[in-house]
Amino acid sequence: MAASSGKSVLFVCLGNICRSPIAEAVFRKMATDSGVVDKWVIDSGATSDWNTGSTPDARGLACLRKHGIETDHRARQVTKDDFMSFDYILCMDESNLRDLNKKASSVKNSKAKIELLGSYDPEKQLIIQDPYYGSDKDFETVYEQCARCCKAFLEQHS
Repeated sequence: MAASSGKSVLFVCLGNICRSPIAEAVFRKMATDSGVVDKWVIDSGATSDWNTGSTPDARGLACLRKHGIETDHRARQVTKDDFMSFDYILCMDESNLRDLNKKASSVKNSKAKIELLGSYDPEKQLIIQDPYYGSDKDFETVYEQCARCCKAFLEQHS
């Protein structure tokens, strides 16, 4: 799936309807604005299968729209192939990290570097909290964290 000459990143959270689609959309916009989107395969996924096929949370979509970003992502679960095809798998919290490392250990040719997206945050907010049970303000916080982290990640890998 990933272009052999390019780079690839998969953003992951628990359900792939709140945090990871925001991160994916933000990164895609930054890569597009920087003129490097053609060099990247960009996607997002879930550690769970709860929301497979669903569109992102309406509050997340509204938050993205407020920042001039659209997404048509549909939720999907991370597959074994993802560990072989993506260079980077960036997740939101310790629970995602544990689930991904456990899944990766059962994949023979796993090449993905699995990291917390927050490890790129210049403000050192390591964990991006799930806003699902929160308010619009919590989605805005997720957006801001994703924007800082995606900018730093793109700068380090372009």
